[in-house]
Amino acid sequence: MSLPSPPPGPLPLRRRQRRPTLLGLCTEGLYRVSGNKTDQDNIQKQFDQDHNINLVSMEVTVNAVAGALKAFFADLPDPLIPYSLHPDLLEAAKISDKTERLHALKEIVKKFHPVNYDVFRYVITHLNRVSQQNKINLMTADNLSICFWPTLMRPDFENREFLSTTKIHQSVVETFIQQCQFFFYNGEIVETTNIVAPPPPSNPGQLESMVPLQLPPPLQPQLIQPQLQTDPLGII
Repeated sequence: MSLPSPPPGPLPLRRRQRRPTLLGLCTEGLYRVSGNKTDQDNIQKQFDQDHNINLVSMEVTVNAVAGALKAFFADLPDPLIPYSLHPDLLEAAKISDKTERLHALKEIVKKFHPVNYDVFRYVITHLNRVSQQNKINLMTADNLSICFWPTLMRPDFENREFLSTTKIHQSVVETFIQQCQFFFYNGEIVETTNIVAPPPPSNPGQLESMVPLQLPPPLQPQLIQPQLQTDPLGII
């Protein structure tokens, strides 16, 4: 089951109030730091009633808005990245040649339901913009993919066999974020720094994917400022 058809009007315009805008992009730990759960629930409730809610007047933090956005995708009947395409994405991610791998992933994305494709493009474009501010917000494409891939792919964490492929799932979302222009806007392939993978565990019975994530310490949420309204879309 895919996302239902959107109501009349450009989808990005109807979703713009659900995510932090230009000022929020520079919030340290964006999408990693948890916001107030009550505020997050209230944002979701208000959004369901009126897509044009005024987040500034609600006096909520950027982190609460970010949490509401992630919760929106977590609550969908099916993940934004369709289950039926997960095997193809994982196989494509294993292709050793970078150019061939990216073109294979691009062809798979084209198989998304049109609504899923439009929303996915919008989300990845936003996350790419967040990653461009990583010197300020400390959220690289790698960090963002750690935060978002479980929400966008909704895997079965109780399946032990699945746990051995978690790093590949994350790398797929990280690649989409890094190569956003190539996948969605006919841009050139971006040269990225190769990160050396950690060595396999000494214990053969231990899953390779169970490497603890090293993240910065918790941060304090920041309030949304009125300047957020100066760039209501700011996606491209």
